[in-house]
Amino acid sequence: MIDSHTHMYLGEYGAEGAGAVRRALEAGVSRMVFPNVNAETIAPMTALHREFADCTVMAMGLHPSDAPEDWSRVLDEMELLLDSGDYAAVGEIGLDLYWPEPSIERQVPVFERQLRWAVERQLPVIIHCRDARDPLLASIARVKEGLGAGQQLPPLVFHSFTGGPEDVRVIREVCDPYFGINGVVTFKNAPSLREALAEIGLERMLLETDSPYLAPVPFRGKRNESARLPLIRDCVAATLGVSAERVERATDDNAMKLFFK
Repeated sequence: MIDSHTHMYLGEYGAEGAGAVRRALEAGVSRMVFPNVNAETIAPMTALHREFADCTVMAMGLHPSDAPEDWSRVLDEMELLLDSGDYAAVGEIGLDLYWPEPSIERQVPVFERQLRWAVERQLPVIIHCRDARDPLLASIARVKEGLGAGQQLPPLVFHSFTGGPEDVRVIREVCDPYFGINGVVTFKNAPSLREALAEIGLERMLLETDSPYLAPVPFRGKRNESARLPLIRDCVAATLGVSAERVERATDDNAMKLFFK
């Protein structure tokens, strides 16, 4: 199994990040993707990746909720790191309107600049979208319209997707992304997400934990780990009426194509 989105390098794990990775490996999670959050998380992310370089990859990006006033300087530094060649994707980037700050006026140029990084380098993009579907799609459309001759949008991943079937259809009017499914799919209050799985289809689905957040049932509310990915796989399989092996094979193939070339 591949966890396409996990932050087990964050401070919530203390000195246990390496232990969490080992527990994931023991649980059958053979590969993991570490997306960055902000300038301060680069060092711990890199350290954990180097300890497990054979089974992890990193993504470089600035999370929308962490965009500081001097975001342009931060992005300058991140872009230099991105060109070091140590990163499999741009992320996690996007828009978040759940929290009042930073303002949408700050988030939009931060997102669009990083999306253009991915266009120029043809790296997949890990997108964070919370309560911001329409403005985020407008940003994608704007960048798409500005593409030069021979340019195209790289593969996009709507990480931690929690929408319903109609959201999938609206998003596909602008782009044809992959959708990251995590522990939310196991929550009782997420019937619309479970309904969306058939609309998404296994050919465009990834599994993720978003650790340390969004632990699946029966661990909801506790610190999450990549080792709990099988619970998400099994819920997806039961919802779609297919075998866990089929879900694992399809989502692993998608993740390999995107992040582990």
